[in-house]
Amino acid sequence: MTEINNKLGIVAGGGILPQLLIKHCIAQNRPFFVLAIENNADRAIFTPDIPHQWIRIGQAGTGFKRFAEEQVTEVVLIGTIHRPSLSDLVPDLRTAAFFARIGMKSLGDDGILRAVVKEIESENMRVVGIHEVMPDLLAKEGLLTKSKPDKQALADIKRGAEVAYELGRLDVGQSVIVQQGLVLGVEGIEGTDELIKRCGAYQRKGVGGVLVKLRKPQQDMRIDLPTIGTRTIEALHQAGMRGIAIHAGNALMINEPEVLALADKYGMFIMGIVPQGGK
Repeated sequence: MTEINNKLGIVAGGGILPQLLIKHCIAQNRPFFVLAIENNADRAIFTPDIPHQWIRIGQAGTGFKRFAEEQVTEVVLIGTIHRPSLSDLVPDLRTAAFFARIGMKSLGDDGILRAVVKEIESENMRVVGIHEVMPDLLAKEGLLTKSKPDKQALADIKRGAEVAYELGRLDVGQSVIVQQGLVLGVEGIEGTDELIKRCGAYQRKGVGGVLVKLRKPQQDMRIDLPTIGTRTIEALHQAGMRGIAIHAGNALMINEPEVLALADKYGMFIMGIVPQGGK
């Protein structure tokens, strides 16, 4: 848990998580300041009463300076980031020096994010995970819905967890879809929603596929945790799939009551699992 009096800096990408975090801070009377990433964060969130500044991805140095001016002591990196355009990537001097230092071409996504965390913490700010601020977002272990996985679904979950573990170990992705023992697809740069859409067309006759979503074994808990929400449930339903296994205690479930209610409506199961290694 983090101290509620520490001023929180929020680096906000897209999706609903930045908005949930901002609402949480307001409800808790916690001071905060947001760096909203252009072409990613939702402009509708940032009304005049929300303390914020818009920056490009390439303006990390500008953002660090603003956080220091705002006396931020803890930082959360949250929300989705789309593939940037060349104009987004034009760096300020601080960011250019950072890229030169880490040699970003040699790093995967996790390596770059870990380097960003190290850079932020060199400014005497502590990077924290959203789960440290809002612990109720973490997925719980066990069956979470009324519908239960049958024998085939349990076998698909086991197979999916094995593949997802290796996929994550190689810093490729977090999600796998398995149907009747066959791996229909693994997540790359396209993200989970596109993976589901793509795999929907590959399914065989019979019972539908299962989505397995795990934190990468080497992944820092503070950044880019696996996440599901109602959009995930809708996408799986449209694709004719029947359930989700998500990394218990290591993945986020946005608006849990709504997610579980929608899954129950569609007769879909959701399970929180602990994969090999027990973490």
